[in-house]
Amino acid sequence: PLLKDIEATARAIQVDIVRLGVQGAGDVEPAFETARREKVGGLVVLRDSVLITHGTKVVELAAKYRLPAMYGMREFVDAGGLMSFEPSLPELYRRAAGLVHKILAGVRPADLPVEQSSRFELVVNMKAVRTLGLTVPDSVLLRADQVIE
Repeated sequence: PLLKDIEATARAIQVDIVRLGVQGAGDVEPAFETARREKVGGLVVLRDSVLITHGTKVVELAAKYRLPAMYGMREFVDAGGLMSFEPSLPELYRRAAGLVHKILAGVRPADLPVEQSSRFELVVNMKAVRTLGLTVPDSVLLRADQVIE
């Protein structure tokens, strides 16, 4: 569903999307080679078990190929990636605890509403910014929940 939202937004702002599918470890570097060949200007790295498993390699290749990347998990930024934007995990855990409480109090799970995150966290890694030779607008830095030096 997230990929469909990204593609719809890209169409709305007239940005071309190149899908770089990664099914396993052997697909990671070829995906970056495809990105280079297709002259991709940046990456959105979704939350995916394969990408998470090979996160360090993904971050290293993004730096090697000089591709700015927005990650769906903060752990990529902690590993040296440029920036992440993800739902607030503490908020998700609080919501989950509230749902468990309701279920234990007798509410049928089918009667509980579907909820979406209302709080997201933006983390920017300034070392990666400098390595890529980028300039991050002050407005983005001011909105960031954390700026890693």
